[in-house]
Amino acid sequence: MAQLSPYIRPPGADTPPTCEVPQFAPVRVRGGHGRLRLLARHRRRAAAAGLAMTTAALVAAGPGGTEGARGHPAPTPSASASTASAPMRGPGAAETVRAPVRIADGATVNLVRPGDRVDVVAAGSGGEVRVVASGARVTGVPDVGTTDSGRLLVLSVPRATALRLAGAGTTSRLAVTLR
Repeated sequence: MAQLSPYIRPPGADTPPTCEVPQFAPVRVRGGHGRLRLLARHRRRAAAAGLAMTTAALVAAGPGGTEGARGHPAPTPSASASTASAPMRGPGAAETVRAPVRIADGATVNLVRPGDRVDVVAAGSGGEVRVVASGARVTGVPDVGTTDSGRLLVLSVPRATALRLAGAGTTSRLAVTLR
C-alpha cells in the first residue's frame, strides 16, 4: 500500500466520537400564529393607506400647466383666442368659452387677477340692476389701456352666459364684484 503523508488524515479521523442525545419535549411557542396574522393585516392596512395618500397627492397635483391632461388632445391652434372653447367633462356639463367683457369702471379691473371668481352686474339706463354672470372665472386681464367706455376683462363662462354678457354689454354698463 501507498504511504500517506503525515499532513493528510484519512476521512472521518477529525470527527468527534458519537454520544447519546438525551430525550426532551419539543419546544412550542404559544400565540405565534395569531401574531403572524396581525402583522399581515397591519401590512395590508399600511399599503392601502400609502396607496390612498399617493392617489390623493396625484389628484391634488392635477395635470398642471396649460398643456392639459395626459392622454387628451391639445386644443387646435386654428381656434381664435377669444372664442376658443374648452368643453367641461361630465354629464350635462355646459361648454365653456372665453368671453371678453368691457367693464365700465377701469379701476375695478385693477383689483382682479387671473383665476379670481367674479359676478358681472349690468346697470341699465332706467336704474334696474341685474346679475348677468355669477361665479365667472377670470382668465385674463389684457393690458390694452382704459378707454372712456371702460377696461377689458376676459372671463371663462358657459356659452349661454357669454351670449347674455355680449347682449348686456351693448345695452347697459357692466361692473364686477369680487367673490
